[in-house]
Amino acid sequence: MVGRIIALVSCLLCAIPFLIISKYEKDSRDPVPFWSGDTSLKAKVTNVKEYNREMCSLYQKCGIAFLITGLGFLVNVPVGVILLGFDCTLGIYIVHRQYKKILSKYS
Repeated sequence: MVGRIIALVSCLLCAIPFLIISKYEKDSRDPVPFWSGDTSLKAKVTNVKEYNREMCSLYQKCGIAFLITGLGFLVNVPVGVILLGFDCTLGIYIVHRQYKKILSKYS
């Protein structure tokens, strides 16, 4: 049981930053970056408000995915491991492709 709780807490530690960004950066005047330290977005993004709305929605989905993964660990460890494997492989690929679509849409 302790292992399940540790896995849940680890997933929560991954989910919380995504959820904080999705909540508080929605109305930011600067574009929300995908890569940490990316300063080139100010010159690329034309409609910052809509770009931030879509990026915050993407971050919210990432946070929710990690929350579901943490709950998966509580239910059954193999289920949690499968969900975590999905989040950290195919999930990252899907999120990156979605980011590229959002960036091209508002560039």
